Amino acid sequence: MTKKTLLPSTPGSYILLLKLTTPQAITIGALGEAQFPAGIYAYLGSARGPGGIRARLGRHIAGSKIQRWHIDYLRAQAEIGEYTFLTELNIAATAIPTECRWSQALAQLPAAQIPLAQFGARDCRHSCPAHLVLLPPGFELSDLRHLLTA
Repeated sequence: MTKKTLLPSTPGSYILLLKLTTPQAITIGALGEAQFPAGIYAYLGSARGPGGIRARLGRHIAGSKIQRWHIDYLRAQAEIGEYTFLTELNIAATAIPTECRWSQALAQLPAAQIPLAQFGARDCRHSCPAHLVLLPPGFELSDLRHLLTA
């Protein structure tokens, strides 16, 4: 996994941390309005289209006025934190996509929360409750690296 480096244009999966400093009610497209507690959120995504990680994660980092994905609605209200990614060259082929394995692992952490079912996972075929997890207090990207590469 890589932190704060040049984003590659190859396909892969990524984790983006976002911070809400105050609780907020946010409307997330067709999912509707939900309450988002203050805290650090991990958004787990994939970038398999043109431009790969550079295009997708770069869009999230820069922010966009066009709200296309669930994360765009939260991103408009949250501060960007750290991020990390794996290119498909570094991802072992498995039946379950990397972002799904990551979201399922994070959702199982004690005190982790799913603030809105199906967030980022409306088309998920691997029983993910969401691809957005409110992390336990004090959890950091270095903790994620250890958990997700173990």
